[in-house]
Amino acid sequence: MNAPTPSVVLDVRDVSVHFGARHALSHITLQLQAGERLALVGANGSGKSTLLRVLHGLVQPSAGQVNSDTAHQQAMVFQRPHMLRTSAQNHIALGLWLRGVPWRQARAQALVALARVGLQAVAAQNARSLSGGQQQRVAMARAWALAPQVLLLDEPTASLDPHAKREVEALMAEFASPADAAALPLTMVFSSHNLGQVKRLANRVVYLEQGRIVADLPVHDFFNGPLPEAARLFVKGELA
Repeated sequence: MNAPTPSVVLDVRDVSVHFGARHALSHITLQLQAGERLALVGANGSGKSTLLRVLHGLVQPSAGQVNSDTAHQQAMVFQRPHMLRTSAQNHIALGLWLRGVPWRQARAQALVALARVGLQAVAAQNARSLSGGQQQRVAMARAWALAPQVLLLDEPTASLDPHAKREVEALMAEFASPADAAALPLTMVFSSHNLGQVKRLANRVVYLEQGRIVADLPVHDFFNGPLPEAARLFVKGELA
């Protein structure tokens, strides 16, 4: 795998993904710079989730390649995270243990991560017994505990009530803007149908249609400049 240029953390070159006869992605090319906050938008079935899985290595391209900076850690949060049948603390600790952290230390770090998302009080509860919003925050804590430089999120607030959405969105904003100025910049890629959320959190927007990139623009230009017709209708709410 070729190494990308130093400021590029992910380099996608002419990637296509086929599931049988269905083309989920077609000739995707994009680069992610360190510290970018990229929103993937588009109608259902446009390829957002598939692209995120390609970026995380969960789906292999049928053609093309994804080059990444191997020095960077990645983590991914799903729309409906799978919760293990164990405590919230152990659920987070397991991810650290799989990375080579001794179990006792992993459990201690898991408590810190739960406190980071305001859930230290539920550390001993079965992760599956938590509310949807709490489960998503546990998933965010698990990702944060791994100290990733690249964080991928697939519709992280889509199935949550308004209060839980605000909590998760606030965490996304905090993770993308670490208090420690010396910390490595976090690169965040998230898919969303919530255009208000995109305006608040992203600095770049990619609009996908039928597996292709139709627009790739700074967030201000996406919402205020000229767009291809399908993207324009999507922004106006006239395209499902």
